[in-house]
Amino acid sequence: MRIIIDTEMESLQVESQTGEKNMGLYSKEAFELISKIWVKTGWNQKYIYTFSWLGRPMIQLPEDVLRIQEVIYHLKPDVIIETGIAHGGSLILWASLCKAMDKGRVIGVDIEIRPHNRQAIESHELFPWITLIEGSSTSPEIVQKVKSLINPSDIVLIILDSNHTKQHVLAELEAYHEMITPGSYIVATDGIMQDLYDVPRGNPEWVSDNPTEAAIKFSQYHLDFVVEQPSWVFNESELDKNITHWPGAWLRRIIR
Repeated sequence: MRIIIDTEMESLQVESQTGEKNMGLYSKEAFELISKIWVKTGWNQKYIYTFSWLGRPMIQLPEDVLRIQEVIYHLKPDVIIETGIAHGGSLILWASLCKAMDKGRVIGVDIEIRPHNRQAIESHELFPWITLIEGSSTSPEIVQKVKSLINPSDIVLIILDSNHTKQHVLAELEAYHEMITPGSYIVATDGIMQDLYDVPRGNPEWVSDNPTEAAIKFSQYHLDFVVEQPSWVFNESELDKNITHWPGAWLRRIIR
């Protein structure tokens, strides 16, 4: 695909194997195309590795953080579970929201919590809102340990951000989906991999081996879950699609 942007003519031209298409540079269609390319370029440049939350590195795209904040404030979950801890910035973010809402607590699961990261998280002001569990997120013993920390009446939201292969994400979805409260979500993050197969840091196998494919397959035989982008709380534009690293990530549990 070849894209030509003409700022003087305020136009965007797309040339591909299927033909040529022209659009206004300041149109919704052009914005969505430019955004998709920007996300791919930013991922390859490790743009998300430049942010922190209250002192801890947070490897997330800012728009994804704002969108999930909207969901968390609406749901006001009693428990937020995240698989994949890394430096702990996301855990600190969820904990800060729990503190601000005066409701909720956070459970972080990782196959390896490196000592310097554990020390930094445990010494953080928001650690009282956080429980750390070290071990494989799909291990029956670890899954049972997580379940033991949830009360029957708890509203539960789960974020899957560990190993992003289709097989592993499917295993996590199977292991944790029953903990999800109707109306809440289990979020299979980083499906952007499906669009990154052709960038320098990408992998051709990601076309089909990614979290979005796992979410779609899971929803096909768990009919109490639907893949559904949460609606925007505020929108005075004609736009309706997230600029995201999490396409097709949001699996909402419905009442059947």
